[in-house]
Amino acid sequence: MNDPGTYRNPVLNADWSDPDVVRVGDDFYLTASSFGRAPGLPLLHSRNLVDWTLAGHALDHLEPAETFARPRHDRGVWAPSLRHHADRFWIFWGDPDQGIFQVNAPQITGPWTRPHLVKEGKGLIDPCPLWDAESGEAYLVHAWAKSRSGVKNRLTGHRMRPDGTGLLDEGTVIVDADRIPGWFTLEGPKLYRHDGWFWILAPAGGVETGWQGAFRSRGFFGPYEERVVLEQKDTDVNGPHQGGWVRTAAGEDWFLHFQQRGAYGRVVHLQPMRWDTPDGWPVIGDEGAPVTEHRRPALPPGPPAAPATDDDFPGGRFGPQWSWTANPQDRWTLPHGADGLRLACVPSADAHDPRALPNVLTQRLPGAPATVEVELRLDSGVPGARAGLAVLGDAFCWIGLQRGADGGTHLVHRFGEAVAPAERDAAHARPAPAGRARLRVEIGPHARCRFHYDTGNGFRPSGQVFAATPWRWVGALLGLFAVAPAGAPAAGTAEFTRFRVGAAPPRRQRGTP
Repeated sequence: MNDPGTYRNPVLNADWSDPDVVRVGDDFYLTASSFGRAPGLPLLHSRNLVDWTLAGHALDHLEPAETFARPRHDRGVWAPSLRHHADRFWIFWGDPDQGIFQVNAPQITGPWTRPHLVKEGKGLIDPCPLWDAESGEAYLVHAWAKSRSGVKNRLTGHRMRPDGTGLLDEGTVIVDADRIPGWFTLEGPKLYRHDGWFWILAPAGGVETGWQGAFRSRGFFGPYEERVVLEQKDTDVNGPHQGGWVRTAAGEDWFLHFQQRGAYGRVVHLQPMRWDTPDGWPVIGDEGAPVTEHRRPALPPGPPAAPATDDDFPGGRFGPQWSWTANPQDRWTLPHGADGLRLACVPSADAHDPRALPNVLTQRLPGAPATVEVELRLDSGVPGARAGLAVLGDAFCWIGLQRGADGGTHLVHRFGEAVAPAERDAAHARPAPAGRARLRVEIGPHARCRFHYDTGNGFRPSGQVFAATPWRWVGALLGLFAVAPAGAPAAGTAEFTRFRVGAAPPRRQRGTP
């Protein structure tokens, strides 16, 4: 058992990619990348920087709607920055295909404005604003995505309109890391003012093997000097990367960043930070190395908390922990007066491949061994209609129920490899009396998973152990879906109840039934 006066990393053990943080009064708020999922821009809340809960989202849907009508896992909301200025919350982010956007709201719970395009252009990513109280000026810095612009490894700075609606110049390269020996893939800048300096905290070297850098200058447009302030050293925290600095009301400094962990995505670590050094440079972690366990911030500890995962779907509604793989449509869910999520079996030409479906309701794969369970009832008379529990990534695997040509409902387990779009049967179909089943996925170490099912005689394993896989920029996702063959009329529904994420599997998994 941990010392109650300490915490262990990661403090958010799931894919909360590219975190940024701000303090307002005694409250801390965090947002993260959401890429092509909707709703996007998750909003987390904490009073102690260790225990976080999910308060909601700042973005209902992505624009343009037609672009995000189907899954776009490598597009959308990249690396947002969260700030509080003029009694409003502000979030800026880069869409690599469109430009830099912002939304703002009087409260973290909204109402949030519609996205406003601050700067149009390809490859503009990782923006961060600064309203400088010393000069009265407003600034913005951003990085570049080479995949869209042909440019990377440099940071561009702008003067910004004080109301955040636009930029006042064409931009100046204020840090060119091609000129810094050994530096590459500089990105993710966070802009601050401290002790008479402009500071940019920005990672380089790539998400899996890189480091966290700091840059400072007396003037916003430079010249900047640099230093590595956090790197792996002899720890097991690879590529400590891209995050935000926050100061408590008592004057303690902390830094939140992510670690890339394959199928688990980008989990979030909390590092101590101090500025009281002879040369004025910040020191993060244990003299520049990530900490695994550390004294908690000098803040009221409160009860342990974490973003919600379980859901009873009261009234047919789902909690904020869920996002669709594309912009949602009202017809995908059917509200009702009891518990349980009723999903329409949406006809689709991609019924065989849940990776291509927009109507998959997802949440993040847990970052530690866990058991995930849900109950399913399929109410459809359409042959080929199906619904289930999926583990999605470059490859996929799902278990669920399917209506057969014989009129019966069957328990099926299917998988698809990254290089093969067509699904494959992992086991023979089994009868599912009354069209019901309890479904389980046991997630072991290294994201090794195995499905189980219960159609009335207790849980039994289905198929072999498989490895969850990430998508590009995104960790693996748990998904609930319902679908029917293209052209099917009145395809029916699937009802999911009692979604639970519990303790690790009780015994070591085996590779065969």
